[in-house]
Amino acid sequence: MNTEQSSYQIEVKLRILTLWIFVFFNFIFRDIHEFGRPGMIQELATGVVNGVQITDFLLLIGGIMIEVPLLMLPLTMLLKPRVNRIANLWIGTLMIPLMIISYDLLDPDDIFFLIFEISALSMIIWYAWLWSNNSDGSLT
Repeated sequence: MNTEQSSYQIEVKLRILTLWIFVFFNFIFRDIHEFGRPGMIQELATGVVNGVQITDFLLLIGGIMIEVPLLMLPLTMLLKPRVNRIANLWIGTLMIPLMIISYDLLDPDDIFFLIFEISALSMIIWYAWLWSNNSDGSLT
């Protein structure tokens, strides 16, 4: 791999990494933003939020949804190009429907955050799709 190919591969990884950081921060800030909703703290104290009982299983699912983009940060930089491309394609694609079913689509601020998250995930999928299977890991 020559220097030009190597720097191009790093550029692709950094683009995807930046988008995963953007997705992760949007997840976190959307959750923090919800604390400003009137009655949210009281709902959390009762263990029922938006009519849904908060269980250990539901908390585990929420933890997984946060951990996946967080895990993609080091993986995007550490995985070899072929595995990296496949991981970003699959995880990016899997995250979109999971986010859609986990957000309240009648809540305007949830829709606002969801639009940005889906846009960033779509860009991750797009960059991973364009990333060639060549050993140099460049975009085609």
